[in-house]
Amino acid sequence: MSAQTPYDLVGVGIGPFNLSLAALADGVADLNALFLDAKPAFSWHPGLLMEGTTLQVPFLADLVTMADPTSPWSYLNYLRSHGRMFPFFFSERFLIPRREYDHYCRWVAESLPSCRFDARVTAVEWDEGADAFAVTHHSADGTTTRVLARQVVLGVGTTPVVPEPLRPLLTGEHHGRVLHSADYRTHREALAAADDVTVIGAGQSGAEVVLDLIRRQDGQGLGGPFTRWLARTPAFAPMEYSKIGLEHFTPDYIRYFRGLSEERREQLVREQWQLYKGVSADTLGAIHDELYERTIGGGRPRADLHPGVELRAVETDGDGYVLTCRHSPQDSEFTFRTSAIVAATGYAAVRPAFLDAMADLVDWDDRQRYRVDGDYRVALDPRVGGTLYVQNAEMHTHGVGAPDLTLGAWRAAKILNAVCGSAVLPVPEQAAWTTFGAPGTAPAPAAAELRPNPIGTLR
Repeated sequence: MSAQTPYDLVGVGIGPFNLSLAALADGVADLNALFLDAKPAFSWHPGLLMEGTTLQVPFLADLVTMADPTSPWSYLNYLRSHGRMFPFFFSERFLIPRREYDHYCRWVAESLPSCRFDARVTAVEWDEGADAFAVTHHSADGTTTRVLARQVVLGVGTTPVVPEPLRPLLTGEHHGRVLHSADYRTHREALAAADDVTVIGAGQSGAEVVLDLIRRQDGQGLGGPFTRWLARTPAFAPMEYSKIGLEHFTPDYIRYFRGLSEERREQLVREQWQLYKGVSADTLGAIHDELYERTIGGGRPRADLHPGVELRAVETDGDGYVLTCRHSPQDSEFTFRTSAIVAATGYAAVRPAFLDAMADLVDWDDRQRYRVDGDYRVALDPRVGGTLYVQNAEMHTHGVGAPDLTLGAWRAAKILNAVCGSAVLPVPEQAAWTTFGAPGTAPAPAAAELRPNPIGTLR
């Protein structure tokens, strides 16, 4: 393909969500698609791929099955291709190992000709003369390539969030002793040898780091690091996993959420933290079991768990750190010393620098976030004739399902249908027993937002 021949679709970033779109697009005839990523190969949260960790969603929430169970890129076909179908069947697993999910995604990415790694996108601009987006990317050997695209999908993922007091300590002499949980596996052995490690954050990542550190203690609780777990939340609470509660991860809830006022949407996202920031009950149970084992014979586990605590300040103290914290319910402050700090404080969507060239053509909201419609289109200046889509940067407009793998294939199919201007992959708009909102007030299905743009048909 000539660099001057526009692709129908260019995806920037190859994480699970854009990889889902690439896999589904592979089944559409006459659709010229390209997906770019700066990494040398696919990798998914490598710092948290510890043994024994699993996905928090069933294996059916793979890259394609919830939209197209006949796709050759399903997890079940991955098992078949790797001779693992019988072992998987006998294991009776519903939640699969994280390391295997990473390997599955790598298999798909390496198999799809549309996925190109070692391609760091540095600019996405609107080229009026070509009536297309111009996407510039660079490879490690210094090669610069410019391609045109009628439509672009941003799937650049999220960036680790670190509490402000810790940010000055992430580099230099503190490297490896103060870090985000995204880098935990890299520094795992050094942290296991520390005297005292403090983990901040009550989500799944924080719980997994705490569990791993406690397991590094010897059977008598004498060796290994003293492990302290802090969280701002009022409790170390399990993630909502009831059958009705999970209906918040359906098209029905997205449609309801989009119809609410911005103020109410913001409030709901804060209130619903257990839907996407809680810990799996199994992980909490495993932590409790480890602590219980250490009390046999009258011992005390070398671990402390502190909910309702906010980090206020950090000072260096020789080869360690003194943390000042506030216990919110009691409105009291306390300090303690620790050897290392792991911030399991989540991730956030950020505006990529490569969009700077067309930032004035994006209709940002009051907080400089994308305005996103029901088909995941970003609102642009009318002068732009192409379409920009976004994945996993729309929690403020679509609700808590934005970062969840459950809706990944469904959202990718929605985008693919919008790209093609027709329902090449029929997707449900109603999937919940729950009626969100007053009866009779549900807005029209978002599929009505499709606009003609015939490109391909399903093979």
